[in-house]
Amino acid sequence: MVTAADAHLLHEAGRSGATITVNVAAGSAEDAARAALARGRRALAAGPLGDAYASLVLATTVAADLSPPLALEAITSAADAAWAAGDRPACIAALDAARRALAAVAPEARTPLHDYLLGLRALLDPNPANAIGPLKRVIAGAGDTPESLHHASVAALLLGDVATAARAGTNALAAARTQGRDDLVPRLLEYLAYAEMRAGLHARARAHAREGLLAALRTGRDNTVAHHRAVLALTASVEGDTAQVETEAAQALATARRHGLTQTGSLAEWALARSDLGRGRPDAAASRLLGLVGADGGHFALRALLMPCFIEAAALSGRAEEARPVARELRLWAGFGLDRGAFAQLARSQALLAAHEGPAEAAGALFARAVQLHPRGTGEFERARTLLLYGKWLRRRRRPGEARAVLREALHGFDRCGAAGWAGQAREELRATGELRDPKAKAGASPESRSRGALASLTPHQARIAGQVATGATNREVAQSFGLSVRTVDHHLRNIFAALGVRSRVELTRLVADTARKRE
Repeated sequence: MVTAADAHLLHEAGRSGATITVNVAAGSAEDAARAALARGRRALAAGPLGDAYASLVLATTVAADLSPPLALEAITSAADAAWAAGDRPACIAALDAARRALAAVAPEARTPLHDYLLGLRALLDPNPANAIGPLKRVIAGAGDTPESLHHASVAALLLGDVATAARAGTNALAAARTQGRDDLVPRLLEYLAYAEMRAGLHARARAHAREGLLAALRTGRDNTVAHHRAVLALTASVEGDTAQVETEAAQALATARRHGLTQTGSLAEWALARSDLGRGRPDAAASRLLGLVGADGGHFALRALLMPCFIEAAALSGRAEEARPVARELRLWAGFGLDRGAFAQLARSQALLAAHEGPAEAAGALFARAVQLHPRGTGEFERARTLLLYGKWLRRRRRPGEARAVLREALHGFDRCGAAGWAGQAREELRATGELRDPKAKAGASPESRSRGALASLTPHQARIAGQVATGATNREVAQSFGLSVRTVDHHLRNIFAALGVRSRVELTRLVADTARKRE
């Protein structure tokens, strides 16, 4: 019998346009449910998310009276599909169904999964602060299984505790490998790399995203591949590697648009917008983000993360009127207390808007407050961005001495987290304050020593490519090693040659070898 709740679930599944059928004559109803669950999971990994959701809801409905654990397994996966698709109504329907299934479980038999699903559901309410209690219990009650540790990592991410999210994600990956759960590894790496990126651990995020990408490619998980490419684009946007941002984001977006991966698509667009900001193109960044921060665009769980970027881009490009309503929404989000970094980003956003109107003292006080509010354990990148904006504002207010101190701190923060492109902005601002000497250059250095020093100025990705070329690898071999196109490697090499002042692969090889000998 199909209940009213089942009918609502099936209606949400049908909105995707997928055909929902099942043949129970060929076997038992439970066999049919398991077949639908398997189809749904295949689509979740490598197909359209609407198809995945429809199959998983069907599995839930068929298994509801026969096997409650199987039904719960299916509806939890359906919630994952709706979340990744950014389909709020479908996600609410799935999470409500999961909550009903769990209501029949005795309290003493409940697991952290109960609180995990309650927390996810509360996040979609008008007052998401109700999610804090359940999600904290998920973190506190994490056991030693890959699943429970993964849920703890996701719960910490949703609470903005990115350091805890990265630790729990690392433990989940270790548990999966220890227990021989290779099937979980690509997806665990997907979340771990994202958590590390959010925590400012960009080199580790890049390494795990690259590992996850290769694992997902081997197992044909196209949707997981796309998510890893979006994270690689985000890490490259920090490093200032424009070519990699564009390459990875384009591939991620191609799959995202084909399969309805709204979350992955929003991350890729964010990477492109951050790259625009890092290159001093705020108007392009604002235009890209505008459709993702509105109530009807982007992903419902990512909008709050994108708002500070949009406000910065809009304010810097003279579009403050578009930024003000978004700033009011960011203030409401910060007030819920779900994101540890939200108050610092709110103060920075308010400072940027105050710089366009009102007394200068107000903007200066807000910038100073933003610097103080950045929480520990969330990486250097966001704090360094605040310092850079503050330093720019001080310089334009003709306060060069104060600006130099702030900009030096910003530069050191960018250097520590490998944000080469952003560090270049900080150096340009320092030079504009009258600080003539490049903080990374040695006075009176010879051309040869300056070239050797330039090796340190390459982005980590460029340095790896330069190292491989110096061993004699061809462009095609480098492309295969890094999963890039030959054209992208050519583009990187041109930039590497320009940065190092060399004109050939022979000169590059000699420079790398000479630098290595000097270090010995």
